[in-house]
Amino acid sequence: MSSRVPVPGQPAVLTKHGDVVQVKVPLPFPLRWVNAYLLPGPSGWTLIDPGLRTTAAEEVWTSALAELGVSFRHIDRIVLTHHHPDHYGLAGWFQERTNAQVFLSQPGLEQVRLLWGEGAPMTERLLALFRRHGLPAELEAPMREHMDGFMPAVSPQPEVTVLSGGEEIRLGERTYTSILTPGHAAGHLCFYQAETKEMFCGDHVLPQISPNVSYLPGGIDENPLASYLESLRTISRFEVRLAYPGHREPFGRLAARATELIAHHAERLEAMQACLTEPATAYAVCRATFGEALSLHQLRFALSETIAHLIYLRETERTGVEEQDGIVFFGHN
Repeated sequence: MSSRVPVPGQPAVLTKHGDVVQVKVPLPFPLRWVNAYLLPGPSGWTLIDPGLRTTAAEEVWTSALAELGVSFRHIDRIVLTHHHPDHYGLAGWFQERTNAQVFLSQPGLEQVRLLWGEGAPMTERLLALFRRHGLPAELEAPMREHMDGFMPAVSPQPEVTVLSGGEEIRLGERTYTSILTPGHAAGHLCFYQAETKEMFCGDHVLPQISPNVSYLPGGIDENPLASYLESLRTISRFEVRLAYPGHREPFGRLAARATELIAHHAERLEAMQACLTEPATAYAVCRATFGEALSLHQLRFALSETIAHLIYLRETERTGVEEQDGIVFFGHN
């Protein structure tokens, strides 16, 4: 049974699903909010995916915790499904106030260090990748500024305790099993409780939208779409009564939704392959697929997703690839 509790003066709401409290944390993106979850336990509260660090998010958390009668010192662990900034960003802010452990997978921690660690090496790597795949030169400087702009939204960086797939971890009052589900993010973890048949699925399976599947340079996952499709097949084998996603509302048809997402990517692969009647860059395929009316934020993820799909087509020998003057072109074999 769910009940909605408004947070006075704030755009987010609290929703109670039994002993699980869903907190909608605002985002400055079209997604509008990310779901964080609070679970009460014998030694304190577990916080899952606290959200992106913004002034609005901090204000929502201050009001939400007051509404629940929970102080920062009552939070004893912070668990992250994955490293993306809209889930990870407030982890260090919360750790400073709670002294709680922050749990994240090893691949997630490696991505954090590449993206926002010393020198932020992923920025140069990603710009070089986009350049090789056809990004116009006039978009490089704005893209760099966009990537650098995330640093305040993920600071301070927390001290991380590494959590692996297959481990058991207490979330609130119950023990959950962590399940490694890479694809949307390297090292993405879902958490399953066998007795209640509940799962915290992060962004691995979303009820209404298709999670972004992006290729990032660095050798952590060279075929993320293949990883994602396999992870969807893995997760669909679990009996799930209620799934708690990172975006939109909790839902009860996880296996069916996983099947729908597999079908969606099959259609997307066919559509992108149809763009390759002549050799084309990933940037050209991205524009043909997602259109011209993309914000810089949207373009970054659309282009990374296009590259991931074209890599899958190449690895399954559905397209060939050649390089001319440092630019990669995809086309029929």
